[in-house]
Amino acid sequence: RGKDEKYKVRMPKFRMAKEYKDKRKSIDDVERNIFNFKKSSEEKSKKMDKEEKLFRETFMYHREIRVLTTATAERSVPSQRRADLPLTAGEQLDVIDAVQGHAVICRNAQGRYGYVLVEHLNFR
Repeated sequence: RGKDEKYKVRMPKFRMAKEYKDKRKSIDDVERNIFNFKKSSEEKSKKMDKEEKLFRETFMYHREIRVLTTATAERSVPSQRRADLPLTAGEQLDVIDAVQGHAVICRNAQGRYGYVLVEHLNFR
C-alpha cells in the first residue's frame, strides 16, 4: 500500500432498499428521456416544416394537408424522378391526395412527400 491509501478513511456503503433504488433509477431515466425527446422533436418539426414547404413548391399544392388513409409499401422501389417517393418494403405511408389515375401523393415517416404508384401499396 502507498502512503495515501494508508490514512484514507473508508466510508461504509449504506444499503438501500431495492424498491427505492429501482424507483430512483426509473425517475432519472424518465427525466433524461423527456429532455432528449424535446430536443429531437424540435429538430424533427423543423425538418418536417422544411419538407412541407418543398412539397408545396414542387407540387403546387395550396390546400390543407390532410391524411386520407394509411398504406403499407409492398416492395422496395427506387425513385425514377425527383417527384417520386422512394419506398422500402413494409414502410408505412400517409396518403395525402389521389391526383392521377394510378398514382397518389404520399408522405413517409421522415416527412418526405412524393408520388407513389397504387400498384406498390397495400391499403388495409
